[in-house]
Amino acid sequence: MAAMELIGLDRIEAAAKVLEPVIRRTPVVASRVLSERTGFEVRLKCENLQRTGSFKPRGAYNRIANLPEADRARGVVAASAGNHAQGVAWSATTLGIDSTVFMPVGASLPKLVATKAYGATVHQVGETIEQSLSAAMDFAEQTGATLIHPFDHDDIVAGQATVGLELLEQLPDVGTVLVPTGGGGLLAGVAIALHHLAPQVRVIGVQAAQAAAWPESLAAGKPVALERMSTMADGIAVGLPGEVPFAHVAEYVSTIVTVDEDALSSALLLCMERAKLIVEPAGAAAVAALMACGTAELGLEGPVCAVLSGGNVDPLLLTRMIGHGLSAAGRYLAVRVTLSDRPGSLGRLLAAVAKTGASVVDVVHSRTGAWLAIDEVEVLLTLETRGPSHRGDVLEALAGAEYTVHVQD
Repeated sequence: MAAMELIGLDRIEAAAKVLEPVIRRTPVVASRVLSERTGFEVRLKCENLQRTGSFKPRGAYNRIANLPEADRARGVVAASAGNHAQGVAWSATTLGIDSTVFMPVGASLPKLVATKAYGATVHQVGETIEQSLSAAMDFAEQTGATLIHPFDHDDIVAGQATVGLELLEQLPDVGTVLVPTGGGGLLAGVAIALHHLAPQVRVIGVQAAQAAAWPESLAAGKPVALERMSTMADGIAVGLPGEVPFAHVAEYVSTIVTVDEDALSSALLLCMERAKLIVEPAGAAAVAALMACGTAELGLEGPVCAVLSGGNVDPLLLTRMIGHGLSAAGRYLAVRVTLSDRPGSLGRLLAAVAKTGASVVDVVHSRTGAWLAIDEVEVLLTLETRGPSHRGDVLEALAGAEYTVHVQD
């Protein structure tokens, strides 16, 4: 990979001046539960409270604001399924510039509605973001509109770097910063800012394990595309790191860690329950790393800050993820129990459950399974428990009452 001129502090400070009148200075809040878990003081940088619900307007606004007047007159175009779409739409409208956004046909309705509300003309094209991007590139070629890439441009990265500037002003003695990572724009930006102003700070990128292009790319010394991805964290599901972010991450970031889907959903639940913050799965990735990875693995130095990169989540998806998070945290237990088909059998089973202190969420009673004997019924119980220890107590109590229990994943 050819050497690239790295972004200097002057570019980041210039971006900060451009953004100061329009971008929110998002709060840094303490997290007692994460501090107790890690043994370090932990703070959360709440970019989920940024305009449009994510950090994306920082880069988009800086990029669009730096366009020459002739380019502004032809408008801008972007392809995105969510946060970048809203960031570009809001930024362009704020600057008085026309914007067009191509979104996949399956883009979530709330993100589609929000992008239109921010002033963009929206076209739904293709089943994937790659197909939407192809349509956006064709539109740019035909109309002269400027394509605003979500992460692979100096102005985008410089804009995202202002998160790092703010963080240092708010937490000057920060020792470790964890950053959700997809294409790499936010990670690169934060790393650049900290390199210039506080090089002793440890910067850690966090990826979803099922969409982790960075470890292989860094090992290869160049961006390497993933063959497939499957994660609830769609905001960081990027199959190919950008060239500009890659040059800076390779230079300034020593550690990338991955987290699984259970960790992401548990982190989302913790943010909502304990911090009272709505965070999307991608935005909760840094918290997931603090919950799931060992302190030694992360090499934490305190104080620690986890960036919450976004909070735009479909309410229907949020409902499913809360259930997934409760299960991952040992607070949901689903079991199948076979009973004799006699009056009182179900009542006795429920009485045994009641003695354990578990709450019944749902009961499904079936006589029709082909595997059941003529005098048997199957009961599927969904129970709410108080955590992994209580979950084990419930199973032990049912086994002690001579029920054969099959735990459902």
